[in-house]
Amino acid sequence: MSDYVLSDATRAKFKKISTASIATALFKRGLRNQFIQGVLPVAPKTETMVGQAFTLRYIVAREDRNPITVFRNPDHPQRVAIETCPPGHVLVMDSRKDARAATAGSILITRLALRGAAGVVTDGGFRDAAGIGALDMPAYHTKPSAPTNLTLHEAIDINVPISCGDVGVFPGDVLVGDRDGVMVIPAHLADELADECTAMESFEDFVLIQVKAGEAIIGLYPCTKEEHQQKYDAWRKEHGR
Repeated sequence: MSDYVLSDATRAKFKKISTASIATALFKRGLRNQFIQGVLPVAPKTETMVGQAFTLRYIVAREDRNPITVFRNPDHPQRVAIETCPPGHVLVMDSRKDARAATAGSILITRLALRGAAGVVTDGGFRDAAGIGALDMPAYHTKPSAPTNLTLHEAIDINVPISCGDVGVFPGDVLVGDRDGVMVIPAHLADELADECTAMESFEDFVLIQVKAGEAIIGLYPCTKEEHQQKYDAWRKEHGR
């Protein structure tokens, strides 16, 4: 597990940064595969999801191990994950990209939200998806799924390295989710990426203003003409960016 602790300042910066900017910044560092594939918001939220990863791993269910009665076990890993995910963290679930059975439902995810989690991500599906979508807490999945997880999945490990949507996720990694999807940021890069991407977002805001005003892209994006750099510097000074 990472010793990194996400600061309030870095969290606030990521709240204003798009997953697209993060993807570009990671690509500059040689990291090409940090976008969780196939997951979308259960319902769009106005606020960006930001939090460190707390993980749950599912394996293929075996019938003799997963009757409905296993939920009576107070140590059942799915239930324990809901009750131990730290406030401000994102519960990330490895469901083997299989949404034929649900990863969790609205009762568990409501409990997770009320405990103060920053969000939840699965590369499988949720049951009672409408109820999950109505929560203030961001949630990401592949599609709604009614059958209980026990029919296909066994919750087996808590807070271990997992794969979610073809991305390796380690406990303590920083997840950022917007309407496009979810990026996974290695913990040791989080602070520097927050600063770099804040500057990227500032420049792209400026570029969009110029494009809407009729400016051509070549020489502007990326900025290779001194006249555009000077114009941007003046814009930053004027707008405090």
